[in-house]
Amino acid sequence: MPKHSRKWDETVYRRYLREGRGQGVGANYTPWLRIQDFPSTGMVSRVRGAKTGRIHHLMSNLETSFFFILDWSDNVLDIREQYPMLDIRQIIEIAESAQIKYPYDHKSGFPYIMTSDFFIETLDGPVIVTVKTTSDLENPRTREKLEIERRYWQSRNIKWSVVTENEINTTKAKNIEWLTQAKDLEWFGIPKHMQESCILYFGTHYGGNVNLCELLTEVEMEFNLTAGAGLNIYKHMAYRKLIEFDIGKAIDFTEFTRCDAVYNIGA
Repeated sequence: MPKHSRKWDETVYRRYLREGRGQGVGANYTPWLRIQDFPSTGMVSRVRGAKTGRIHHLMSNLETSFFFILDWSDNVLDIREQYPMLDIRQIIEIAESAQIKYPYDHKSGFPYIMTSDFFIETLDGPVIVTVKTTSDLENPRTREKLEIERRYWQSRNIKWSVVTENEINTTKAKNIEWLTQAKDLEWFGIPKHMQESCILYFGTHYGGNVNLCELLTEVEMEFNLTAGAGLNIYKHMAYRKLIEFDIGKAIDFTEFTRCDAVYNIGA
């Protein structure tokens, strides 16, 4: 749960339930906590997921990196972030049995709803993952809350784990984020009726010993596209897994800057 102050009492709790927070699947899921609930949450992100088509609310850079990897994985079917443990009575009993103080609001005295960072539906079944930095894990209170969380999901026979920066491939996450920027070619002035032809042309000529820089320029000339559009078609096709792309390898941007066209690599 974010450390920033907010009003919390039974009235807010019941409002969240009426709003459907923590409920639904896929595009219809609403996270229990949203970025706008916290006016100063630091490095937060709103990212539209490829699997769900909805905006995901991510509370740290580490969560965002992990989300990109989940969204790319063929084994992942659905991603529900800020997932609540709504059985208040049970989770308080779990805390008491472990002799751990359950978190209550200091002003209202109402118990907080603890959340897990990710509820993930996979081909192998549901998995709960909490994302923490290794420095977070040095905090005794953080470890206590994680133990409550672990026992809660264990009681439901759902796999639970903690992921730190040591388990997240940041190169892979950054590559996916880079490709994600071109998931919609209309953003770059390529209308839908032209996209299929561009993709077919690129896919037909891509591979083997082809010079990628020359192909990027060639597709732009073939369809009278603006400079940089070829790169975005390449990124789009890699994002949609229409062409091979080594997602775990650091991108050599000089491969693109050597092209005659001037590309906006970050676009």
